[in-house]
Amino acid sequence: MIDTYAKAYTEVLEILKYFSVEEYSKIPQEKIDFYKNNMDKNYNYNINPNIDLSKQYISKEANAILISLFRDYFATENQKKTLNSLLHQNQEKIENIKREKYSSDNIFSNNKNATVDNSEKEQEIALMEIKDMKWYTKIWRFLTKFFRK
Repeated sequence: MIDTYAKAYTEVLEILKYFSVEEYSKIPQEKIDFYKNNMDKNYNYNINPNIDLSKQYISKEANAILISLFRDYFATENQKKTLNSLLHQNQEKIENIKREKYSSDNIFSNNKNATVDNSEKEQEIALMEIKDMKWYTKIWRFLTKFFRK
């Protein structure tokens, strides 16, 4: 987990290199120093300035950092409201998916169905084994059961 953020800081610093001096100066130096101190120095990340940034690979963590930087230092009030509502909607979608996936009703109903299916399969297998059993196999089983007692 820490390694992914170190790589994300490296990606963010690489992207910030292409900002104008005016835009770069809007970001507090403490944040930039934090990214520099905690970045992965062995991770080599490059972007192509000729290709749109949305078409290049950026990790989820780096994307989240860039969104928070945009919201905090570059966005107008209207953009902040829109961005916050989008983030809130995405969070609600994620919570609804989790609620459906981990609902106690769903957990128990799925287990009951699985148990019923397994027991039905076992009964079918048991019936098939008995039907296919030869007469000498029956005698052998009877004798082994008799001598175990």
